[in-house]
Amino acid sequence: MHSKKHFIANWKMNGLIKDLNHISRVSDYLKKIKKNDFNCTFCLPYTLLGLAKSRFDLKKINLGAQNFSVQDINSGPYTGSISINMLKDLKCKYVIIGHSELRAKGETNLIIKTKIKYALEKNLKIILCVGENLMQYKANKSFQIVKNQLKLVLPKNKKDLRNITIAYEPIWSIGTGIIPQNKYLNNFFNKISYYLKKDFKFSISLLYGGSVSSKNIKQFVNINKCNGFLIGGASLKSKNFIDIIKKYYN
Repeated sequence: MHSKKHFIANWKMNGLIKDLNHISRVSDYLKKIKKNDFNCTFCLPYTLLGLAKSRFDLKKINLGAQNFSVQDINSGPYTGSISINMLKDLKCKYVIIGHSELRAKGETNLIIKTKIKYALEKNLKIILCVGENLMQYKANKSFQIVKNQLKLVLPKNKKDLRNITIAYEPIWSIGTGIIPQNKYLNNFFNKISYYLKKDFKFSISLLYGGSVSSKNIKQFVNINKCNGFLIGGASLKSKNFIDIIKKYYN
């Protein structure tokens, strides 16, 4: 049983220096409330990661990156690339790996597996994204696709698995406002959980991502095995993000 919920913001290619004030407001809100049974993480563009850490007292907020280069774990002649070592230097705690937008650009399971290895070597916690497209969903191949994605990249070592959180993001739901029905999600999360316990002998935290907002967050309260959320556009404004947390618990 995973006691703590996760509310993880993925800003994608959004955010200027002035927008860091939204993170500051979320931080102020978290300091005021007594509830401590959830984790809050902001996965920011590279340009904001160092500034967020240096400008604000983010004791109740973790920082994460959205990606890093698979070329080398430390450094090298790779113009425009960011290594996992650089993220570690910025005090990042989390990193997103395997997001569907990067898979669509050619990121293979082999690349994802290598990135997982690099991140684990540097003791970063991983948010591993998995999910199927609309065609696969309509063909009833969703679980088969996700199971294969997990099978090909997850390590077998329990020590490593403790540092991995899986975010199920159906591609057909990301940014569309279309949310899977509760019956579907309950069944899907149960199947993923059973598969992980059977084949990996370990229980990994499972998140949902895909058009999560303050308007629909209440419908996720009763989803079994769901340990939190990976939130995109609704995380860009502090009011929206705070409302998601408030409405989930109230």
